[in-house]
Amino acid sequence: MTPTRDTLRIAPLRIALVGLFALAVAMGVGRFAYTPLLPLMRADGLLDLAGGGWLASIHFLGYLIGAGVAAWTGLAPRLALRGALLVIGLSTLGMGLTENFALWSLFRWLAGAGSAFTLVLVSNFMVKHLAEQGHPGAQGWIFAGVGGGIVLAGLGVLALMAGGVGSALSWRVFGTVTLAVCAVLMLALGPEMPARGTGPRRDRGERTPLSWPLLLAYGAVGLGYVIPATYLPVMAREIVADPLVFGWGWPMFGLAAFVSTPLAARLRARFSARRIWAASQLVMAAGLLLPALLPHIGSILLAAVCVGGTFMIITMAGMQEAHRFAPAADVMRHIAAMTTAFAAGQMIGPVFASMLYEAGGGFALPLIVTSLLLLGAVLALRGGATEREITA
Repeated sequence: MTPTRDTLRIAPLRIALVGLFALAVAMGVGRFAYTPLLPLMRADGLLDLAGGGWLASIHFLGYLIGAGVAAWTGLAPRLALRGALLVIGLSTLGMGLTENFALWSLFRWLAGAGSAFTLVLVSNFMVKHLAEQGHPGAQGWIFAGVGGGIVLAGLGVLALMAGGVGSALSWRVFGTVTLAVCAVLMLALGPEMPARGTGPRRDRGERTPLSWPLLLAYGAVGLGYVIPATYLPVMAREIVADPLVFGWGWPMFGLAAFVSTPLAARLRARFSARRIWAASQLVMAAGLLLPALLPHIGSILLAAVCVGGTFMIITMAGMQEAHRFAPAADVMRHIAAMTTAFAAGQMIGPVFASMLYEAGGGFALPLIVTSLLLLGAVLALRGGATEREITA
């Protein structure tokens, strides 16, 4: 059956919306609902800062392993995405059904693996499909889903805190809503997500060398953004105890992430993905320095905008770079390698930050050290690029 003109016109919108909501579920809730809920879990006496850091790192271990497995299993992409979304919903719900740290660790590990699977599959198949159909601008809206999910999660937690709801019931609310959204997404997947797998990859003939400067820079961003992404509400609460004040930091982080990727997609007409990435990383480093040098609720909110407004731009630019320099048959391996590097930075970040927090008596030391790491990674990113890569 030949598709009609209306069908062709609707398809990019459907793909962009499905991708947007898939990343909103996978990252906005599966990953980032934990951030605004961490202060509630601490207030309920369920976690201290060190325990919160370890739980975040366990989540990122799942993310790291999931990113690697996603590229090599050869599972049918549609089945794999449906399974990943279901795992995210169930593990989110499970967080509110127990106070056992070992079970929490399992649930956060599963949520991390599901989030990585979702990001790798969406970044490969949906992003590629939009580019092939002549709609690269719609890619920005897919990645905006992460920020949209963060905004909704942040506002949801803000409303729950205002209503005096504890962390356990909050987790159950998020889990229930997530499962409902996932059910709709599972039915909305189309031919952009193949229904059949290819089997495990064995052919080495089409492999291209990995770009190590890209991997190092991308991993540094994973470590750099994860400190405010894990502890921003905690930092804000140390300065202002009122949840109706400190609670706005996380929604602002998400709003900045939501608007950033569609705007960055427009900049691609004038600047390369790598230039946009480098500039964004500089802004992120500056954002980390602000609350370290000037501890104030205003500087924390501004840091939320700087970091939230750049980390998804870098994610999108990294995926675009992988599609640009890798052949179609090998691009998923490059995406998985970059996602794994990002996950490694994320996994190290919370424990690294909590150790420096104890050593320095506050968040200033981890923020300054991480900012310097990001600046060094920008030099690696620029130094490892050929002139063709910079201008492409």
